[in-house]
Amino acid sequence: MKFNNILVVLNPDNEKQYALARAVRLAREQKHDDKIKITVLLTVYDLSYEMSALLSSEERQEMHNTAIEQQRQAVQFYLDKYAEPDIEFDSHIVWNSNEADAIREEVENNQYDLVVKYTKDEESFTSLIFTPVDWQLLRKCPVPVLMVRDGDWKHQRRILIAVNVSGEQEYQNEFNLELVETGMSLAENLNRGNVHLVSAYPVAPINMAIDLPEFNTSGYENGIRGQHLINMKALRQQFCIDEDHTHVREGFPEDVIPQVAKEIEAELVILGTVGRTGLSAALLGNTAEHVINKLSCNLLAIKPSKK
Repeated sequence: MKFNNILVVLNPDNEKQYALARAVRLAREQKHDDKIKITVLLTVYDLSYEMSALLSSEERQEMHNTAIEQQRQAVQFYLDKYAEPDIEFDSHIVWNSNEADAIREEVENNQYDLVVKYTKDEESFTSLIFTPVDWQLLRKCPVPVLMVRDGDWKHQRRILIAVNVSGEQEYQNEFNLELVETGMSLAENLNRGNVHLVSAYPVAPINMAIDLPEFNTSGYENGIRGQHLINMKALRQQFCIDEDHTHVREGFPEDVIPQVAKEIEAELVILGTVGRTGLSAALLGNTAEHVINKLSCNLLAIKPSKK
């Protein structure tokens, strides 16, 4: 997977546009025959403009347009700063009180293949802080989302790809291939040895060990681990990934994935997500969201192309 048409969400509260810098670097590292297009999106809104009952709709629209044009000049500074002959830049500045809605409409109306957005670190630098807008993007955006932290990226440039090698569902195997192909594509101009795979397998159910005294906990765990190792070997061999760059560990994915990412000093974690709607979309219930909450590096979230 290569990204040819990238949407970058600018952060109006930060002088340094980490998301734009990361998108430009990503464009440089990919091999393309044609120019890569990067569109920057800035959402503008001022409630005071909407409060006055003395203004006509035309006057209010004129005020909106003036505010947008003022921001356009500021945005142009960044486009000039990162200007490159192989990148085509564009800017979309919209008046909208809801940034998430503005991003969603932008994605729906254009053929973007990646959205890049900045998210900030906690003061302790142990995890990232995801805003409500971030969560809406991760849950509902139909294209991959790259969440970028501050620009202190690792020199090792390691990529950790989280896969599910339980072998329980056929579509999961296809999704694993999508995830690894994406990671290998991003590492194309890097040392392919920088790509790591990680998968977690479950511990033996406690209730089985209690209810069935004859239940062989050790045998169960060895069997589960063995099957995961076999499936991981088959996956890594398809991409010529070294055995010592695959990590199969017992535990919950939300614990194992962040732990391995920290150990190998990953710059980027690639993770599969499943979009949800209704009440479930308002809850932080699925595995991916718990993993995301514990990461301290850049994140690329991808939804399966086939469901």
